[in-house]
Amino acid sequence: MVQGRVLVIAGSDSSGGAGLEADQKVIAAHSCYAMTATTALTAQNTQGVKGIHVIPTDFVSQQIDACVEDVGVDVVKTGMLASTETIEMVAKTMVKHSIPSLVVDPVMVSTSGATLLPNEAIQHLCKHLLPHTTVLTPNIPEAILILSQNGQEAPEVRSVQDLETVAQRIQALGPKWVLVKGGHRPMKEDLTVAETAEERSIVVDVLVGGHGEVVRVKSPYQASSSTHGTGCSLASAIASNLAKGLDTPTAVRSACRYIEAAIRTAPGLGKGHGPLNHFHSTYTLPFAPGYFIEWLLERPDVRDVWKEFVYHPFVMAMGDGTLPLESFKGYIIQDYLYLIHFSRANALAAYKAQNIEDISRVSCTAYTRYVLDVGQNGDWLGLQMALAPCLLGYGAAAKMLHGHEKTVREGNTYWAWIKNYNEEDYTDAVKLGSALIEKHIQLQSPSRIEELVQIFIHALKMEIGFWEMFPAQQT
Repeated sequence: MVQGRVLVIAGSDSSGGAGLEADQKVIAAHSCYAMTATTALTAQNTQGVKGIHVIPTDFVSQQIDACVEDVGVDVVKTGMLASTETIEMVAKTMVKHSIPSLVVDPVMVSTSGATLLPNEAIQHLCKHLLPHTTVLTPNIPEAILILSQNGQEAPEVRSVQDLETVAQRIQALGPKWVLVKGGHRPMKEDLTVAETAEERSIVVDVLVGGHGEVVRVKSPYQASSSTHGTGCSLASAIASNLAKGLDTPTAVRSACRYIEAAIRTAPGLGKGHGPLNHFHSTYTLPFAPGYFIEWLLERPDVRDVWKEFVYHPFVMAMGDGTLPLESFKGYIIQDYLYLIHFSRANALAAYKAQNIEDISRVSCTAYTRYVLDVGQNGDWLGLQMALAPCLLGYGAAAKMLHGHEKTVREGNTYWAWIKNYNEEDYTDAVKLGSALIEKHIQLQSPSRIEELVQIFIHALKMEIGFWEMFPAQQT
């Protein structure tokens, strides 16, 4: 089922790994409808570009009009625009057709460091196109070039804070959101730039908005040569997510996860920088492998219920120390009763487990008798999903309170509870429980995944009811 219409205005890649060819694969993988307006034909492969034939601007304009006036367009994504004239035409077209969203991959600097657009074209892109841009996706060299063309000196990128500064300065030039891709500067765990290959641990992409929003998307660093078309594919994934109605931060985060998995599962084609695996989740998973729980908690039908649980007044009252002691005592008593049912549920989970590894990793926390009903009538994974709100939720609530500015530590009766759920043994249990779910969820059908999500939502609402058994404030 087509969920959105995306028009790509970009150059081709005869080898299929980047440009329009990659864009169409990405858009199809996101269940959206792809249209193209070709700005240039290229003869290239994984080892380099052999030749470029620029398409006349008038003909590019005709392609755009043909798509907009018939099929319609929800989001425009631009890649290689090739000339100053085409850049100006695209800017005018956005106004002419009232296109609601524009994702711009600036395509100014190649992986080898070569400049792909003349300075005049870069200046025109900044002046005419950025004010219409919903999301701009420069890599670090492109971000620095954009700032220099606008008379600004970019800070040397030595940390994630420097990335944020660069993104904020570019955002002030007109685009609603700027995503500076951090792949050129892999970082250490402390979010400073790695000095050696051994120190490369994570890649941080930074998204900033016009109202002070800053979102960091962290991904494991991958020493892979299969990175051809990464920028094109990321921008098209963002465009597809926007076309499906996702808000910008969610669209960007999901796109980053998609690209991470596409690199990780790349087919290894070509003699140079090979293409990605654009179809790693098609037809089977609505999320990137390893990110089911993140996808689950960001679903519209889960997000608000999850937030209600984690930020429940009972939880917040423990954080600032105002929770009536009688309420906490009542909670602890009920917690004990739930532990009895939980032990039965874990015994049932062990009975239903398929191997000794799964049995040894069953985690322990409090939960309602509902899980026994799920366990008796369903399978092992259904039981794990019924247990998951408590395992994940307690960890999330305690982590939130541990870093919350209003949490009182000195003299707070409940600080020990907060610390307990931040201890290594519990956080390890959360990691192990999450890993088990991530491992088994990849084998499920889309319809079964939806059933499991509904089990999670129902159990999550029961957890909220647990908090609400006792008053959060003195009455």
